[in-house]
Amino acid sequence: MAKKKTSGKRTQADSLIPAERIEQNILLIRGEKVMLDSDLAVLYEVETRVLNQAVKWNLGRFPEDFMCQLTEDEAAALRSQTVTLKTGRGQHRKYTPCAFTEQGVAILSSVLRSERAVQVNVEIMRTFVKLRRILSEHQDLSRKLAVLENKYDEQFRVVFDAICQLMAPPRAETSRGRIGFGREGEK
Repeated sequence: MAKKKTSGKRTQADSLIPAERIEQNILLIRGEKVMLDSDLAVLYEVETRVLNQAVKWNLGRFPEDFMCQLTEDEAAALRSQTVTLKTGRGQHRKYTPCAFTEQGVAILSSVLRSERAVQVNVEIMRTFVKLRRILSEHQDLSRKLAVLENKYDEQFRVVFDAICQLMAPPRAETSRGRIGFGREGEK
């Protein structure tokens, strides 16, 4: 049976993991877009402890701007956002989660050394690029709106000034005499 040739471009249908699933796992922590070790472990189809052990053995590859361990407060805040927690012994983490930036995620495939890790990383990198593109377009749109707002503020200021002049009370009488008929004895 002959293999079907492809153009080399991967479509959303060909994706190993849907981009929406990856997007749901990208969090904003300390002003950085990150993914948690537990979420990455699910995507890589390994246990979280296996992922963290591989990272621990290769700590030199993960400087502070690639990976960090969450504080107790950060972990508690994330936990409070989770609707359901498993109950029972051994169901909760002993340590706070690790968060990986885009660069840290890129290093993970070399640390985990599996074909799945490489393929998942490609999908994650594509998702990060897509999010950056969306953010860039959003910033461009915000700038254009600000320019339009300033332009139209000037034009509307002229209209509002004209309306204010029309609504202003009539000017006080001048030293010239009143015009019109008066009663006897009035000037």
